Amino acid sequence: MHNGPFPAEADIYRFRKQKGVNLGSWFVLERWIANSPFRFAISPGQSDLDVARGSNAKTVLEEHWDNWITEQDWAWIADQGINTVRIPIGYYHICGADPSVLQGTDFADLGDVFAGAWSRITKALATAHRYRIGVLFDLHAAPGKQNRDSHSGTSASNPAFFSERRNMPHTIHVLTALLSNLGAFSRAQTPPLPNLVGIELLNEPAPGGHNHALEKWYRETFRALRAVDADIPLYIGDAWMTDQYAGFLADSKVPFAVLDHHLYRCFTKEDISTSAAQHARVLTEGGAQTPQMFGRVSRKLESAGGALVVGEWSGALNPGSLQGSGNQLKDQKAFVEAQLSLYERWCSGWFFWTYKKEQAGDKGWSFRDAVNAGVIPPGWDWWQRSRWKTALTEFAGGIKHETKPSANIHHIGHVSSTPPSSPVPELGFIGPWVKRRSQVYVTAKGDTNRWEYEHGLPQGIAAARKDFANMYC
Repeated sequence: MHNGPFPAEADIYRFRKQKGVNLGSWFVLERWIANSPFRFAISPGQSDLDVARGSNAKTVLEEHWDNWITEQDWAWIADQGINTVRIPIGYYHICGADPSVLQGTDFADLGDVFAGAWSRITKALATAHRYRIGVLFDLHAAPGKQNRDSHSGTSASNPAFFSERRNMPHTIHVLTALLSNLGAFSRAQTPPLPNLVGIELLNEPAPGGHNHALEKWYRETFRALRAVDADIPLYIGDAWMTDQYAGFLADSKVPFAVLDHHLYRCFTKEDISTSAAQHARVLTEGGAQTPQMFGRVSRKLESAGGALVVGEWSGALNPGSLQGSGNQLKDQKAFVEAQLSLYERWCSGWFFWTYKKEQAGDKGWSFRDAVNAGVIPPGWDWWQRSRWKTALTEFAGGIKHETKPSANIHHIGHVSSTPPSSPVPELGFIGPWVKRRSQVYVTAKGDTNRWEYEHGLPQGIAAARKDFANMYC
């Protein structure tokens, strides 16, 4: 834990509520999002490996990395109120920083093709900082691939992440290399970059009968990464077993651990036969299964010092859900608003999938097109676009619940020192923040009344948020 100014700039990035978007198909390619990088790919032409083994691969990839997300994209993203991006990468994209990540893998002889990715990855972190945008790096493709999808690096139909023993420890090496080199890059800048908000250990793992192995691997990876950086937030995928992995995180007692759940409503037979209006209703009705699960999991994680985010979601509905709709745009907008309402209530952050598509016009999957078409409603981010004299809602909450005069002065000092015109970063990661502050409290005052502090602080945060909404929104 740092001993510098409170809160540090990195605290603002990491603890604020994340209103995010995925920068899909920038590094880990998906043909349905960006087709042009696949023009020389070998058959079946669906994965990064297929592109890398095709002709002109190095030139094709570097041109794509340099042009898919440009300065204009960063400016547009920031202008929409997005404060964090999730960037999917493959382990092979790290080889420019550490060539050993390729040893014994499907990409072992492709170091020259991917060596240039690292400079683009670090440039992305630096550019994001200029726009006050945080970055969550997500290991989307692991050695051996962790699920059957081609976005896990190869077109192979049988993932070997769990079945071949070398892959899991090698992935820990990959993540350690990623975090070590990102940290070194960030510290080398003047001033150091504070906007790395976390590392996601593994995107959408499909453990099958290997749940115990995945949990064991998560624990080992937590230990390895905490040895590199004691404070970096660590995100894990829930493998669509949200209650199980919420319990796992609560029992693990890992500081600042975040559970990532992905929510889509367009793939299953049940999704297709459900109308758009009903999809929206079951996300907002208090007694429905999904809101109940979100509330249950969020409360469990928060009480354990963890948090819940939705790392991927979209406005996409299957055409079957829109049959008979009198106004498809209105129904799709209602579906998006229902999701935002759910996430705003229970989650510490969310990330739309995806930022854009090469072929414009998909208002279900492309954030840019959804915004331009009004599917994502204007003014969706009522908090971020509001103004107030505070840096974090916790400060106002602290005034309500920390009764010592010195504590009041401490909090008021931060409130009054913030210019009234500065954007309000809403505190999102309440569980990790309460654990962080309670450690400071215990250091200063001993264990006396710690229980009251840990229960009173979230109540103060909630009261401050309500006051803010009533007064300024």
